[in-house]
Amino acid sequence: MNFERIKEKLNILADAAKYDVSCSSSGSKRSNKNKGLGDSSGMGICHTYTEDGRCVSLLKILLTNHCIFDCAYCVTRKSNDIKRAAFKVQEVVDLTINFYRRNYIEGLFLSSGIFKDADYTMERLIAVAKKLREEENFNGYIHLKSIPGASDELMREAGLYADRLSVNIEIPSVKGLKLLAPDKNRADFIKPMEKVKNEIIQYKNEKKLIKSTPIYAPAGQSTQMIVGASGETDAEIMYTSAQFYKNYNLKRVYYSGYIPISYDERLPSIGTEVPVLRENRLYQTDWLLRFYGFDVRELLNKEHPNLDTDVDPKLSWALRNLQHFPIDVNTADKRMLARIPGLGMKSVHKIINARRFRKLNWEHLKAIGIALNRAKYFMVCNSRNFETKDRTAAQIKGLILQESKSKFSKTYSNQLNLFTSNLPLSV
Repeated sequence: MNFERIKEKLNILADAAKYDVSCSSSGSKRSNKNKGLGDSSGMGICHTYTEDGRCVSLLKILLTNHCIFDCAYCVTRKSNDIKRAAFKVQEVVDLTINFYRRNYIEGLFLSSGIFKDADYTMERLIAVAKKLREEENFNGYIHLKSIPGASDELMREAGLYADRLSVNIEIPSVKGLKLLAPDKNRADFIKPMEKVKNEIIQYKNEKKLIKSTPIYAPAGQSTQMIVGASGETDAEIMYTSAQFYKNYNLKRVYYSGYIPISYDERLPSIGTEVPVLRENRLYQTDWLLRFYGFDVRELLNKEHPNLDTDVDPKLSWALRNLQHFPIDVNTADKRMLARIPGLGMKSVHKIINARRFRKLNWEHLKAIGIALNRAKYFMVCNSRNFETKDRTAAQIKGLILQESKSKFSKTYSNQLNLFTSNLPLSV
């Protein structure tokens, strides 16, 4: 083995893989068997955090950065003048096993540029996973990217070896895809998604009858959208996400801010990167759709096509809908409690459990750990005072922003004092 060449390939193809953020592994329950290597049960991969707070890692690479397509937003497009490289199947297998044995990684995230055609590329990705499972007895986490346009037979096989599958729809709208990647067809992205969804359902049903039935893609499937490359509003992006969650049972949709990589009149100019705050607001909205019972049309619509930058989406909605407030925490149902700004679902459950024993007042809420800095403006309890009173939405917003600013300044000042107090005395 030419170790210098392998190292060079690794540098090129690991760097090219950094643009793909859809690599969370939550949901996989593959356990170690037959004294094999690795165990993805209850773990997440790719420098992400598990439910119990642990940070774990994976080998995240492309099989190759050669590509037959010329997508304007992609660093590996065929017209881009970059170093090209490609791993052999066995090289990826060896890297994964060697890195795992050295405790560098706990799994593999494998994507690829498309060379020759979709099926040829997908076959090679599957070959890596199959060798790891069957020849190396590797039970760690494997995430494979689904290649747009791959056949149903290959997608079915992929899910038998991988924990999670994902196909990136890349651009949120059909018009954006046609503009920036005219050689691609949106239907080619949808086809593997539909196949994976149907296979997951079928294997779950079969397992109810036959216990020996293997689990198909136990961590489900995800996708990723590039934000800011083709001019879509936040509403267009989140409406697309809501559609994919509903129609394809996705575990996650990831939002990746476009990073200008070269001059192209169809793209934002160099130096106009998408603010991280916009990504953050999209993820917050995504969370509200999946866990808080919001409909996307409540948060984004013709009157409000883009998310506020100064406040989070739930607070923004509450300020636009003060007619629903104040909410009585002693009588409101779970759905309405979840709409109080500042209350997470853990706080909602605490309130529901605590009020079974007594009517809650402000002191009770503080005692069970409810953060009231925002929530106090939108709820009442078994106390007479109510913080909102006759304040307008603008006044409430100003108070919350001022309090947040003061809290930040106080925290920064404390950290600065702690730092300076530990500096050595000058001689």
